[in-house]
Amino acid sequence: MIDAVIFDMDGLLIDSEPFWRCATAYAFGTVGVQLSQKDLRSTMGRRVDEVVEHWHHERPWAGASQEDIVALIVDKVIEQVKSEGKPQTGVPYILEFFKSKKLPMALASSSSSEIIDTVLIALGIKDYFEQIYSAENETHGKPHPGVYITTAALLDIPVHRCLAFEDSPSGVLAAKAAKMKCVAVPDKENKSNNYIQIADVVINSLNDFDEKIFKSL
Repeated sequence: MIDAVIFDMDGLLIDSEPFWRCATAYAFGTVGVQLSQKDLRSTMGRRVDEVVEHWHHERPWAGASQEDIVALIVDKVIEQVKSEGKPQTGVPYILEFFKSKKLPMALASSSSSEIIDTVLIALGIKDYFEQIYSAENETHGKPHPGVYITTAALLDIPVHRCLAFEDSPSGVLAAKAAKMKCVAVPDKENKSNNYIQIADVVINSLNDFDEKIFKSL
C-alpha cells in the first residue's frame, strides 16, 4: 500500500539537467578543466558539492576553491531556472493525480534549498508539497538513501509505504536503497541504464502513470 509520494526535482519536475550541464561546464572551464558531455552525464543526480569534489580529485586545479566553483554553478543554474525554467511534461497531471487521492506529497532533491525554492516558485507548484527536503542536510547525497529516509520520517510514513519518482540512475539507487517503491522516468539516454531498470516501473513520461500502475505497486 502506498501512503505517500516523494518526488525528485531536477530532470523529473523541471528540465533542468541542461542547465546543470551548462553551468558545470562553464564553472570548470574557468579553472581550465574541460568536461565532456559524457563526463557531465556521469554525475547526473548527484549533489553539486560532491560533483565538484569528484572532479577536483580526478582533475585537480589551482586557484579557485571547490566552494567557489560550487557557488558559481549554483548561481548559473538559478539564473537559467528564472529565465528558462519550464515544467516537464505531465507535472500538473501527476500532482493532481495524487492530490485527488489525498496522499501527502514531498520533494527530496539533491539540489540546495535555494535552488529548490527557485524552481518551485518558477513552476508555481510549491503548495502541493507537505515536506520539501534537500540532500544538502545529509552527510551524503544520492545514491545514498539518506535524503529519502529522512523525507519519509518528516512525513511520518514508513519507507516501504512511500512511492518515489526519479529520473536518474543515482536517484533510483537511492530510492530503492531506502526500501521504497520507485517509478523511473528517465530520458532516452538513460532508459537502458542498468540502475534505471531496478525501478519497479519505468515509464516515458509522467503522463503515462495511471490508476493501473498505481494499483500494481
